[in-house]
Amino acid sequence: MRYKLLAVDVDGTLLNSRREITVPTKQRIQKAIDKGIIFTICSGRPVQGVKIITDLLEVDIPVITYNGAMVIADGKVIYSCTMREEDVLQIERLGKEWGTAIVIWAGNQLYVNELNKRTEKYAQLSGVKPQVYSDIKELISIGVSKVLWNDEIERINGFERRLNGLLSPSVNFHTSQPIYLEFVDQKVSKAIALEKMGEFYSIRREEMIAIGDGFNDLPMIEYAGLGVAMGNAPEEVKDAADYITRSNDEDGVAKVIDLFVLN
Repeated sequence: MRYKLLAVDVDGTLLNSRREITVPTKQRIQKAIDKGIIFTICSGRPVQGVKIITDLLEVDIPVITYNGAMVIADGKVIYSCTMREEDVLQIERLGKEWGTAIVIWAGNQLYVNELNKRTEKYAQLSGVKPQVYSDIKELISIGVSKVLWNDEIERINGFERRLNGLLSPSVNFHTSQPIYLEFVDQKVSKAIALEKMGEFYSIRREEMIAIGDGFNDLPMIEYAGLGVAMGNAPEEVKDAADYITRSNDEDGVAKVIDLFVLN
């Protein structure tokens, strides 16, 4: 199979544990692009956060942001999906009742329920200055791409268990990192985003490679012709993959490119 598109998650996949893109990985990505493959970042990060990564790579590439809620190719938005008002209201209410840090992305801007160490660190990683919101309905009128809860790992795990059967079926939720629980519309996933990108570039799913390490990467790993789990991924993610590469601290992405693209 000659693969035509390579989709790569960012945190825990493209970036090592020091949040760096290594020289070997960067070199392999450039070689893959030179060979004609469509390389895309597929991340829970916002548009601004993904731009930080593309600047590091020094490439102009299509990107999938907000875990698939927005897809950008050739400099334009080719797919966008925001959350329903009633879902945002319920998630925000529960977040306040359970005392967690709430992050909301609306109109590509970052809003938080309060400024604290967690929300400030999240904002720093995203590269966007946070704004404390007072009226959630104002954000809903803009269009909410994603809501995120930021908390201790044990509390996030507990929230996941408590939410099962509590939220509307119109909401997808999952952890992107152990301290982040993310909420998007049911019509949003990294798999749907890959489907939209495939339509745009006339690329079949069988011609795609998807690499990730988290539970939010499962849809694209299962969707792509070759689904790859990082060596540092949880066992459930590895079980869903067609191939398990090395960890993000061992240039796992570079190994996949060597084996399945450059060869």
